[in-house]
Amino acid sequence: MRRILVAFLLAVTMVSAPPATSSASVISAASTTPSGSPPATGSPTASGSPTSTTFPTSSTSGTSPSSRITYDRYSLTVDGRRVLLWSGEFHYFRLPSPELWRDVLEKIRAAGFNGVSLYFHWGYHSPRPGVYDFTGVRDVDRLLRLTEELGLYVVARPGPYINAETTGGGFPAWLKNVPGRARSSDPGYTRAYREWLGRINPIIARHQLTRGGSVIAYNAENEYAANTDAAYMEDIQRQARDAGIDVPITHNQCCDASWTPTWATGQGAVQIPGVDDYPQSFECREPDTWGTWGEGVTERLSQNAPAYGAEYQAGAIDLNKAGYEKCRELTGPAFMKVYYKSNLITSGATMFGYYMAFGGTNWGRLAQPNDVYTSYDYGAPITENRQLTGKYDEFKRQGLFVTTTAPLAKTDVAAAPASSDPAVHTEARANPDTGTQFVLVRHADRRTDADRSSTLTWKTPDGTYPVPVQVKGRDAKVLVAGYDMGGQRLTLSTSELLTHTTAGDGDRDVAVLYGTEGVPGTTVLRYASQPTVKVLDGTVRSSYENGALTLGYTHEGLARVLVTGGGRRPLLLLLGTEKEAAKFWRSGDVLLRGTDLVRSAVLKGGDLTVRADLSKAGDIEAFVPASRLTVNGRAVPVRPTPSGSLLGRAPGPEAVRVPSLTGWRTRAEAPEARPGYDDSRWTVARKTTTVSPIKPKTLPVLYADDYGYHHGHVWYRGRFTATGSEASVDLNAITGKGGIYQVWLNGRYLGSAAGGEQKDADSPVNPDPGPGRFPIPSGLLAEGRSAVLSVLVENMGHNDDWTADDVRHKQPRGLVGASVTTTGSGTTVPITWKIQGGAADPVRGPFNTGGLHGERTGWHLPSSPGGDWRPGLPALAPGVSWSRTRFRLDLPRDQDVPLTLRFGQGTGRHRVLIYLNGWNVGEYVSGGVQRDFTLPAGVLRTRGDNTLALAVIAEDETTLGALTLTPVANHRVPG
Repeated sequence: MRRILVAFLLAVTMVSAPPATSSASVISAASTTPSGSPPATGSPTASGSPTSTTFPTSSTSGTSPSSRITYDRYSLTVDGRRVLLWSGEFHYFRLPSPELWRDVLEKIRAAGFNGVSLYFHWGYHSPRPGVYDFTGVRDVDRLLRLTEELGLYVVARPGPYINAETTGGGFPAWLKNVPGRARSSDPGYTRAYREWLGRINPIIARHQLTRGGSVIAYNAENEYAANTDAAYMEDIQRQARDAGIDVPITHNQCCDASWTPTWATGQGAVQIPGVDDYPQSFECREPDTWGTWGEGVTERLSQNAPAYGAEYQAGAIDLNKAGYEKCRELTGPAFMKVYYKSNLITSGATMFGYYMAFGGTNWGRLAQPNDVYTSYDYGAPITENRQLTGKYDEFKRQGLFVTTTAPLAKTDVAAAPASSDPAVHTEARANPDTGTQFVLVRHADRRTDADRSSTLTWKTPDGTYPVPVQVKGRDAKVLVAGYDMGGQRLTLSTSELLTHTTAGDGDRDVAVLYGTEGVPGTTVLRYASQPTVKVLDGTVRSSYENGALTLGYTHEGLARVLVTGGGRRPLLLLLGTEKEAAKFWRSGDVLLRGTDLVRSAVLKGGDLTVRADLSKAGDIEAFVPASRLTVNGRAVPVRPTPSGSLLGRAPGPEAVRVPSLTGWRTRAEAPEARPGYDDSRWTVARKTTTVSPIKPKTLPVLYADDYGYHHGHVWYRGRFTATGSEASVDLNAITGKGGIYQVWLNGRYLGSAAGGEQKDADSPVNPDPGPGRFPIPSGLLAEGRSAVLSVLVENMGHNDDWTADDVRHKQPRGLVGASVTTTGSGTTVPITWKIQGGAADPVRGPFNTGGLHGERTGWHLPSSPGGDWRPGLPALAPGVSWSRTRFRLDLPRDQDVPLTLRFGQGTGRHRVLIYLNGWNVGEYVSGGVQRDFTLPAGVLRTRGDNTLALAVIAEDETTLGALTLTPVANHRVPG
């Protein structure tokens, strides 16, 4: 996603869509090659595949035949059918439980999304050059097969650079040691990225729509707008085509068309250039401030391709630690209604990627240090704990509309209805083939929360009508006119269309329209003769004149109107509020109402089989000609309703109990701080040069990456011969934002300091990135005796490289300067250094552990470690200590109960690495904003024994607060 723009931030400009002139571009002919892939390997844990809540596939899933993709200035076309791509971003690497990928993707699909955007994380798969892992939590074949089963289009985004607020922007840490500038044609970088693309591209290729898969587009690079290299962009595409990628190649331009190049023309140009847009910025402390970064209108970068909102803001990083609920408020339903609908109609865009649909967790060392912490909830419509929010409801209201209403995929600018009040703004687009109109109604000042009423003079394809409208608070509507709605003719409506379907064998239509509660609505339908109108529920007025049936009502609850005769098949019209609209679900041609989520619904004969989530017992209503209903494998008693629907009541979940966390045992760590510790097998730090553009303050080079230690904590041990006049230890360390380092001399704890960062991207020299001066206590050192300096440095993650200048990307981690200063002359004492970090976990990958003694010797693993573990959670001295406990869960197999680990208020400055069954699921920092940490099923054994291990790094005397397991929700789900 887009990084914070400082000097480069430019005002977003609006480009009007010109008239259509280009013909369709053919991407590829239909292929008969099947989408083959190896079997899934499962989600590994310390003892193999765990038990967990599962979300089995619908019985209707399967591989689709190969497809032919074309595009023109309006939209993508698949096998001759126009597609409005409405996709949400999902990061598989932020959910280390493949069993839960289905859960999240089904929730994305149920919200009306027809696609997902998937970054592929180079560093997540490659711990060192030439080594790649695509198994277990990294099994992207499994992920792509799942999107195929669920019928979701995929925009594949393999970088090589992805940003995503992840460590290194997705680059592997070993790339920091490769000479030459990244994101360029430099030979060193070229060899590296071709190696990555050579591994990931063949996987993507066999999952393309053109081979019966799901990938509809391939994104080259990511927000490549500074220090660009056209030959590099060209080669990325060449690598893709050579690997068999034949879908359209796209790019997500940062951050508007005034940036150059746009990759729309010239060397390196892609077929479909898109724009990223984050109009709300990332100031979650001020959720009522709108449009900080512009109008949020997607610009058309090519006259021969669709307008593409490649990343449109669907949440925010929590830059100033306001908490993600504030970020959800900043980008909540009101913002979504005004900005998304304005963007849709103003620009005529037909390709969208909403960032994020589900954020997930920066488990292990996934986080980029400057912008995010463990949670990557992002204020998204689906929370980190996989729960649905009010934003999810709004995405569903818009998503069902855009994926239902086919004429929206091809529109031109049209004359908008005149508004009697200029404070009520209108814009319009129309489909040139069907004449269907789409009218945006909003405040002229989109930031206002006033209530305004107006009368629109609306020239529809079926006649001109004066219709009243009201914009209540921060709101916007997309209204439809001249639309063939199944077997009906919708002349116009001042209610918004949610969706419509044809029930049974085409014997009647069902349509859902909605509006703001308390606001009047008008709907006009076209009939050859006067139909019969029966109001089944609610208050609706009707009149018929000159072929027009006019219905008047106020949006309150859910009104039901049955219209029969008039030369058309019957119509059940459901008129509700926004809240009522959110209760509807659509699965194929099956329309349902009720339950917390409908994952799928299949009608076969008179049998309706539904897979749904329920937090409590509740009604489920199906608007199909069924006689029997099965929900989650259980037959549900049903009765017919006057609406011609089937109504049943499905059971909710059983109550669950989770154990208290007791039986803690604690053990002190950090033998590395003791003078007599055996470091004979450690790496000798003797390098005098580095490829990093940031040079060390003292030699030898002590950068952790230069010695192959890329993630988490790193220990240094320096030896020198004391003169007796040593006054202070002077250190400088770069840790990334929020990091610390701690110092011992001859086993005596001297203190801690904050690690620094390279703040000036224009200069490779920062004289004092993370200084710390530690006075040497009198009598600690004896003249002529050997002394040992021990330093523990935490690497908070690697910087991104969004400016492609290598200064950010190759910023070192670890000590950048170290000296022992004497009194008087101020001279320094020669020091010899050794360094020790962690190794990549063969099961959990390179980001899971660092160089703490307990990590290196397995104290984080479920197997019971030896040694002297004291009972309880005692007060802890400065340094490193570990605490462990076990707990058992026996949650029902057909219930989903997400759990978090909650930290109470402790004392002292400390941070805690949290290990669940050997997996590093996060880092708690005292005084920080995050106190609840997700324990994802799959890593968490929901039916079995679990081991929780905590590595406590204390800067002073510390006690931990109360630690509790907290259920976030309880849903009955498909078993």
